[in-house]
Amino acid sequence: MAVEDDVLDELRRLRSRLPQLTGSLAASVDGLVLAQDAPGTEPESLAAITAAALGVAQRMADLTARGDFRELLLRGADGYVATYTAGPSVVLTLLTDDRVNVGRLHLEGRRSGVRIGELVAARTAPGDTVRRPVPDPDPERPIGTLPVRAPRRPTSPAGTRARPQPETGG
Repeated sequence: MAVEDDVLDELRRLRSRLPQLTGSLAASVDGLVLAQDAPGTEPESLAAITAAALGVAQRMADLTARGDFRELLLRGADGYVATYTAGPSVVLTLLTDDRVNVGRLHLEGRRSGVRIGELVAARTAPGDTVRRPVPDPDPERPIGTLPVRAPRRPTSPAGTRARPQPETGG
């Protein structure tokens, strides 16, 4: 049995333990679907948005000195979206209706996240398709910006900056 099948079994058990659960998805941290039990959703889009939200949440946790990312909870008018870590390379996203007990959601989501993390760690070998997070090469650069180098003016031999000379036509 592949790791995807084991993870899907865990998602189905989670649905039986949490009746208000309307969908669940396990995805790699870079947005690839590992397993899903989310009827009525586009799993690839949900995985991609989860990866984007994860990136922002990780950055916010870093900037506010709150430690490593653990979970993210979004409350909408019609329910909740919760994302939990599931080991170093996988996240678990849960969709619920608005009647869910949030404490129970966290309890079951955290437990399933740990279980899925264990399944992935035990069943994946180096080189498998579940990708590991790539560290940000420049943690000081704000999210969504490209590295930019300001042009430098040439310096004069005396070490002071040379002033640009106006161009003459002719």
